[in-house]
Amino acid sequence: MKLHQLRYIWEVAKQDLNVSQAAAHLFSSQPGISKQIRLLEEELGLQIFTRRGKHLVEITPAGREILETSGEILQQIKKIESLAQEHSDQYKGSLSLATTHTQCRYVLPPIIRRFMNKYPDVALHMHQGTPTQISAVAADAGADFAIATEALELYSDLVMLPCYKWNRSILVPKDHPLAHESELTLYKISQYPIVTYTFGFTGRSKLDEAFDEQGLKPKVVLTAADADVIKTYVRLGLGVGIVASMAFDAEIDKDLIALDASKLFEPSTTKIGFRRNSYFRGYMFDFVEMFAPHLNGDLLRRSLETKNRAELDALLEGIQLPVL
Repeated sequence: MKLHQLRYIWEVAKQDLNVSQAAAHLFSSQPGISKQIRLLEEELGLQIFTRRGKHLVEITPAGREILETSGEILQQIKKIESLAQEHSDQYKGSLSLATTHTQCRYVLPPIIRRFMNKYPDVALHMHQGTPTQISAVAADAGADFAIATEALELYSDLVMLPCYKWNRSILVPKDHPLAHESELTLYKISQYPIVTYTFGFTGRSKLDEAFDEQGLKPKVVLTAADADVIKTYVRLGLGVGIVASMAFDAEIDKDLIALDASKLFEPSTTKIGFRRNSYFRGYMFDFVEMFAPHLNGDLLRRSLETKNRAELDALLEGIQLPVL
């Protein structure tokens, strides 16, 4: 059994049994990977994948157990490589983040700039996606950190630490009737078409819950994962925009008015997550603390040692989160 064979079966499984895509990702050849998988199966005396002709169609029950152990081995190899690199040069390496457009566009830029100024030789990789995609990338070791607000139940394999709370704003053109209301209510908002986030993105669930609790059925005419897209259609008069307050820039969006909706919707919490058996380079501790100053190195190390959600909740008890 060879280490590269474990990498091959892991990547093939990750690529939904597409050997060609796995080969491209590993800079190898399809015949070479297929041959090594067969050699591994012969050595083990069992099939990891079932086949239909030349195509892999399913992972066998034994194969799933082998893949789970292979993933653990490959993660330990990565930790060894990171440990060696840490001792050779603590200012060089890579950092991979999986997150949403809102974080990439409105929250992370000043933090990334500060981080890159301090660590110019660290290669930074950003993966944008849906909560499902972010969870999968982080859980499969495709990213060091996942930063998310919605669908946190998808991140059960990760340690998720709270970073900050945020509220929403109602965006309208300056001549919109809502801009002149003395008191904003959910009922008044529901009388107009609404443009907001796609379900599963950027705190959308809190928005739906608020309307449901008052028995209101808002007319959502357009959804998008990108706040800039939402603002574009608000400008076109398609509807009232509901976005994260951080997505409004008074200078860039001076043709729009942002109405405070913090009293109408429960605040949402953005969290940062990582695999429990991760090895943190020094600059990784720094990045997390830049993003969420209350998550210092000591707390991060202790969170890595927690064994379950109850232990983690006890560790985090009493932490006060900033509100953006």
